[in-house]
Amino acid sequence: RLHSHDVRYGSGSGQQSVTGVSAADDGNSYWRVRGRTAAVCQRGTPVRCGQTIRLTHLGTGRNLHSHRFASPLSGNQEVSAFGEAGEGDYLDDWTVVCSGTYWVRDDEVRFQHTSTDVFLSVTGEQYGRPIHGHKEVHGMATSSQNDYWKVMEGIFMQPSEAFKAERYHAEL
Repeated sequence: RLHSHDVRYGSGSGQQSVTGVSAADDGNSYWRVRGRTAAVCQRGTPVRCGQTIRLTHLGTGRNLHSHRFASPLSGNQEVSAFGEAGEGDYLDDWTVVCSGTYWVRDDEVRFQHTSTDVFLSVTGEQYGRPIHGHKEVHGMATSSQNDYWKVMEGIFMQPSEAFKAERYHAEL
């Protein structure tokens, strides 16, 4: 699970850490899907494969972010949480990589950073104190089995009426 809380990296950017955890009851693993930087995303609009989005951490209001700092454990590209109250910069933008037309709730997806092209990934490197047992989340230049993500729980919005009409009445 993609996790974050207000613990900053001791190296690199010094921004809020983003880690991987396996606990199913982790309240710090909730993220809100939003439109890309400076874009409005209407609630209930399905996310298209290939669409650019932001993921905002519910607990701290910071966005999933990446930049050309080395990650602390593996030396890959650092992934952090950045901004205030959901506002950050263009380095918060990620492209949803999936098969089909839309990101479907039970399907695995990948997230590719729009500015640096790395894939959001988690591997076996684990932190010690103060986030003992958490796995490093980082950006990888090439895709692998470690960069597939799946929504496990959350609040899911019903598609908008306009989308339903488009989907079921395409002949109009």
